[in-house]
Amino acid sequence: MPQGKQFIKDISSRQRCPQASGLESIAPLVSTAEETPHPITTTIKGTIPTWINGSFLRNGPGKFEFGEDRYTHWFDGMAMMHRFHICEGNVTYSSRFLRSDSYVLNSERNRIVVSEFGTLAMPDPCKNIFARFFSRFTIPKATDNAGVNFVKYKGDYYVSTETNYMRRVDPQSLETKEKVDWSQYVAVNAATAHPHYDRDGATYNMGNSYGTSGFFYNIIRVPPPEENAAKEDSADLNGAQVICSIQASESRKPSYFHSFVMSENYIVFVEQPIKLDLLKFMLYRIAGKSFHKVMTWDPTYETIFHLVNRHTGKKSEVKYCAAPMFTLHQINAFEDSGFLVMDMCCGDDGEVIADYTLENLRRDTGEEMDKFYNSMCRNLPRRYVLPLSVDEETPLDQNLVTLPNYKATAKKTNPGEVYMTHEELHDDELLQYGGLEFPQINYDQYNGRPYRYFYACGFGHVFSDSLLKMDVHTKELKVWRYPGFFPSEPVFVASPRATEEDDGVVLSVIITPREEKSTFLLILDAKTFTELGRAEVPVNIPYGTHGVFNGMG
Repeated sequence: MPQGKQFIKDISSRQRCPQASGLESIAPLVSTAEETPHPITTTIKGTIPTWINGSFLRNGPGKFEFGEDRYTHWFDGMAMMHRFHICEGNVTYSSRFLRSDSYVLNSERNRIVVSEFGTLAMPDPCKNIFARFFSRFTIPKATDNAGVNFVKYKGDYYVSTETNYMRRVDPQSLETKEKVDWSQYVAVNAATAHPHYDRDGATYNMGNSYGTSGFFYNIIRVPPPEENAAKEDSADLNGAQVICSIQASESRKPSYFHSFVMSENYIVFVEQPIKLDLLKFMLYRIAGKSFHKVMTWDPTYETIFHLVNRHTGKKSEVKYCAAPMFTLHQINAFEDSGFLVMDMCCGDDGEVIADYTLENLRRDTGEEMDKFYNSMCRNLPRRYVLPLSVDEETPLDQNLVTLPNYKATAKKTNPGEVYMTHEELHDDELLQYGGLEFPQINYDQYNGRPYRYFYACGFGHVFSDSLLKMDVHTKELKVWRYPGFFPSEPVFVASPRATEEDDGVVLSVIITPREEKSTFLLILDAKTFTELGRAEVPVNIPYGTHGVFNGMG
């Protein structure tokens, strides 16, 4: 689509949510924490169901300075892994910093020597002036500070970020194992921290590649572990392959992506108007600018949905488009009578990522914090419905979404082009909670299938300040919210004798800036969304990103 095209759009998601006033400071939630390498007991209040048997693993930034050097952006903090081990109604807690090359080198030198997303490592002050000058002309190596998520390949756990490096870890001891470079297995320069898993045990992910023929978004498949194969204590991504390469619509300005859509038979890559300026990227080292400065939100581009058959790797020749929007996280996707239904958290302003500087997050209570929060994008759940059968016979300018109970539309506007509008997957009640993010579902049973419930964090503050359960059939909400408490992404754990989608519990780590060492693991009944119990632990945990439940069978 040519630049300069203007979209007539409704009131933005930010304008629809109420303005905040008198927000408290969250500076303690982005302060360096101490690790707890040996498990400590917690104090149980209420009841922890005895059937929960496993570890709730969390990841996120935990150290924000080395010596006199300070990180600029929240994403830059050194990865800290947390483990709440739940067994027979008791809970222990442990944590460790990831011993990445970045962490080890920075620790040895007692300064920041490895560049991160928003912080550029300065040249070594011990070098002479010429060596310092020329060091600016070398593109810094990608970081292995894998602080975004825990992911699984062939039965092994890794921590991941959005570069080409992951780190294998021991999910029991949180010990750091070897560094794994995606580019040694498949031709990609980076991969997401949000893979999908199919029911055969294969893992799917997406990564970038660029070269003389352009910039590509690649769908990667890692096969399941081989049955009866002797298990070695080493990383194994053998058999990984790129099943489809999607050429960027504009090679010099590819789109940023954080996740992708997967149903039982399809993968959809959402090419959104958050653009990476590759020319700036090449020059940013010389100019002394950090990576987050090369990302720009450009709503003169529309959003393109690239549809790929997951089994054959064949990309649809139909171009599916929608108005410019920004998405980080998918909720779920499923096929229904010749249509692909895609639910995701979306906003109308993609400037948000660059805003999460530590300076902004450490603003004072009141006017300064209110101003920052009120300027930010609000993400809301949306549903897009993509017609799978579009050909020359398909009529122009008619709504192709013929399913009952769906308000989303899809119209063929030109040969080989379909323009989609979304359905709001919520009622106005959600707006008072500031929209939502970090969505989770009953993944094992319902990912890629028709579903009814998802769990998420409400964002009435810069960091999440409520837990939400959404019924996508009725758009009714259930809410857990208390002043001063900031919950982590809610993770659903199914009851062993579950007969319904929401039979189980929701786990979330609750932190507060109001009191030192007042963290607790919250266990909610997923059906009623009421508290069953909590495990209090006398440690400070910084605000984190993502987590998983590692069940022990």
